[in-house]
Amino acid sequence: MSTWLLYALLTVFSWGVYAVILHKGRALMPGINPPGPEAAHASLKAFLLVCLAYAAIGVITAILLKVRGSDYSFTSSGITWSFVAGFAGALGAFALVLALGAAAMPIAKGGGGFGLAAAAAVAPIVFAGAPVVNTITAMISHPPANGLKSIPWQFFLGCLLAASGAFLVAKFAPSNNPGAAHKPAAEAKPH
Repeated sequence: MSTWLLYALLTVFSWGVYAVILHKGRALMPGINPPGPEAAHASLKAFLLVCLAYAAIGVITAILLKVRGSDYSFTSSGITWSFVAGFAGALGAFALVLALGAAAMPIAKGGGGFGLAAAAAVAPIVFAGAPVVNTITAMISHPPANGLKSIPWQFFLGCLLAASGAFLVAKFAPSNNPGAAHKPAAEAKPH
């Protein structure tokens, strides 16, 4: 297997479990269970720890650069665009943790009412929508040589299928429809 594919699959796995683990960390913060005054801060506390994890990976990266013999030279444009990319990634992680918190809140309080299943509602939208946005951004940055007319119809179908798939996965995830997966003991029919 190619090295790039291994790294891509590691990314898929890491980002695939990210929202679920992040939501679990948020749900275990003070004020969530049992409910209390710190509930309003649970998402930000979880995100703060995500930032510390990013910093730890940054230190490991600096060490790896040294081990590989880097002279730590940078260009100003490389620094600028890398910082913008980091800002976009951090803003996305920040928005994700806020989305998880809002999706978990009861509907009566303006939330999504998903509770502990918030990650199953939010993550499919985020992780199916992001590749579509990525592709469109890449096309704007590097337009097709012959313009939009040169783009095969399958691309547009793929974007539509990705958006539709995200909706279907988020809407019909068994954890978002507990009745579909199992019935509470009081309602269960005897076999």
